[in-house]
Amino acid sequence: MSFFSYFRISKPSARTVPEGQVDAEYRRLRSRTFWGVCAAYCLYYVCRMAISVVKQPVVDGGILSPAQIGLVDSALLLVYAVGKFCNGFIADYCNVRRFMAVGLVVSTLANLVMGALGLLHGWLGLSTTLIFLVFALVWGINGWAQSMGAPPAVISLSRWFPLRSRGTFYSILCATPYLGKSLSMILIGHVVLWLGWQYGFLVAALCGFAGSLLILLLVSDTPESKGLPSVQTLSGETPHEADGIPTRQLHLAVLRHPGIWIIALSSAFVYITQYGISSWGIFFLQKAKGYALTDAAYIIAISEGIGVVGTVLAGWLSDRLFRGNRLRPVLLCGVICLLTLSLFLLTRGNYLLNIAFLSLASLTLAALYCIVSGLMALDIVPRKATGAALGVVGISSYVAAALQSTISGVLIESSARGTLPDGVSASYDFTAVAWFWIGACLLSFLLPALFWPLLRRKVA
Repeated sequence: MSFFSYFRISKPSARTVPEGQVDAEYRRLRSRTFWGVCAAYCLYYVCRMAISVVKQPVVDGGILSPAQIGLVDSALLLVYAVGKFCNGFIADYCNVRRFMAVGLVVSTLANLVMGALGLLHGWLGLSTTLIFLVFALVWGINGWAQSMGAPPAVISLSRWFPLRSRGTFYSILCATPYLGKSLSMILIGHVVLWLGWQYGFLVAALCGFAGSLLILLLVSDTPESKGLPSVQTLSGETPHEADGIPTRQLHLAVLRHPGIWIIALSSAFVYITQYGISSWGIFFLQKAKGYALTDAAYIIAISEGIGVVGTVLAGWLSDRLFRGNRLRPVLLCGVICLLTLSLFLLTRGNYLLNIAFLSLASLTLAALYCIVSGLMALDIVPRKATGAALGVVGISSYVAAALQSTISGVLIESSARGTLPDGVSASYDFTAVAWFWIGACLLSFLLPALFWPLLRRKVA
């Protein structure tokens, strides 16, 4: 079997399911595939977020500076941006089960290398320059592996679910990154506190290994590969006029559609805000508000957990309450997010207030993430171009997230005030970076409002 044939979309099974068993078998396999994808994508995020938890001990240990660790973050995000664009187009032709599993295996290995290198640094006294260069290289490879997660996950929805329920199930899938982030903050935060930052990467690798097994055990590629009719036949959908158009032609139509690029730009600002808080939130709480690692990790973990509610409600409410109108919930959530994020970043507050402000900001930001970065694009493209649309939105989003990480690191480092005896900065002024994140939040919901007519035009 060649490399390309291994990843090619499954052929229809020679054995067909007996007519009387079709409905039950379809529901069983659809459920297994959906929950397998959700669990695995949650663990994908654990393999991505470990570095966010270890920033404070790495910086305070004099191993990397804030600017350097920001560049390591950016290495993942920039490669992820390119990878998500390429893999979004590629995954439309692929076996999603194999594609997604291979990506998580590579991400698992990247975390193993990061943890092992950290241990070697402590045992052998490796130079910080070498640590920085290898971290950036390995985390960049992890970025490509991570880009093999979202496209097949979303494409599996298109292959297994009817259009009438896609918004609801997509919103549940969108909740898994928040679960992954929350799990990372709690699990890895405690491991780092008890054993050291190196073991945070090793535990993330164990989670990645478990996720790879779940994909192989639970996920199926297409209904046809299991002897079932297509999802259109199973759900009684009227054939779409684009069904007969070649996939390559639909991909070109996606690239030419101005609404897709407006969505991509709006999503970029969502990601600046989202990754600003996810990547720097623990460091911000430790340095700006004086919290210990575990207390800061719990604040971020609780807020990420609340984000699950935001994504689930976003899809369901926009489908049911707003009858498919995505703009109204975007404006409502955008205004609430802007206000609560500003209160979190610009006021000191006590422990409970910080949890309340950030949780409400996360709830509404998660809704923006679900709708702006996903549903708006999916609404205007046919099934066969799902991956392409997500690829365009993804490259814009993650280039912005990568630039955010570098810009945030530089803004934080440039605000350093005073030094400790070992040369590590004593404190930081987060005012500039806070306004950077707040401004991005504002633009994330203004752009869809200004260009709403373009966002309603269908591709092909």
